[in-house]
Amino acid sequence: MSARSIWRGSISFGLVNIPIKLYTTTDKNNEFSFNQLDKEGHRIQYKKWCPIEEREIPYSEIKKGYEVSKDNYVLIEKEDLDKIKAITTKTIDIKEFIDEKEFDPLLIEKSYYVAPDAGNDNRRNGASKGRANNSISSKAYVLFVNTIKETNKIAIGKVVLKDKEHLVALRSYQKGLIMHQLMYQEEIKPIDEIDGMPGSETSAKLPPIDKREIELGKTLVDNLTSKEFDVSQYSDDYTKQLEELISAKSQGKVYTTEERVDENGVGDNLLEALKASVQKSKPANR
Repeated sequence: MSARSIWRGSISFGLVNIPIKLYTTTDKNNEFSFNQLDKEGHRIQYKKWCPIEEREIPYSEIKKGYEVSKDNYVLIEKEDLDKIKAITTKTIDIKEFIDEKEFDPLLIEKSYYVAPDAGNDNRRNGASKGRANNSISSKAYVLFVNTIKETNKIAIGKVVLKDKEHLVALRSYQKGLIMHQLMYQEEIKPIDEIDGMPGSETSAKLPPIDKREIELGKTLVDNLTSKEFDVSQYSDDYTKQLEELISAKSQGKVYTTEERVDENGVGDNLLEALKASVQKSKPANR
């Protein structure tokens, strides 16, 4: 079954308009979700309950509220939210380009594939005229992809998705485009607020690192370095075991697995632990 697009619009690249479609990059079909049951195996239902009035509240009576102080709320009506609703333009408006090395992956919230949408021209201009513009749209898409790939740039822009304005980044990926939905700076917790993080108020004085420890650390990294990263060699072992567990229990069988023993390393002697790690590892022939 072919993937279905979740959004249609265009990229505004100067005066060039590039019709595109967005697709999710993740496949959730293999995810497991559990229902909550009582001890007899009956599925639990959830009710909206008011502990003050001691009654169930119907959906029609439920309001949105923001807590401004303990147990003190400001009621927000739908009409209030409509006043600040983002204007849907169906356009990814590019604001600037940055060097790839300047892009921080920490900002990424989710990702989408970006495909050309020649069908947009057909719908806007009629089938006959639209077909004549198909090649132009595809050429504009390819031009954009090749331009940012050859210049090692990432496009930063804004787009409205689901009535909310998002900051996004567009980058070349294989033969096409990826759009990363980004978090704003104020949504990222500052690293110096993390307890014990070097540079934070609670961090202890950093111990000195011996030159031999540095050299052994580099050797260990070299031994475990691959010539090319192949993500397909990794798989979700937990999900596979979960599938086996569910399959066994559904057939009335007992699921068994080998007990895993954690390796504890070499105590608190960092130098000896590094030496043992280097000895155990072999140069990667990848």
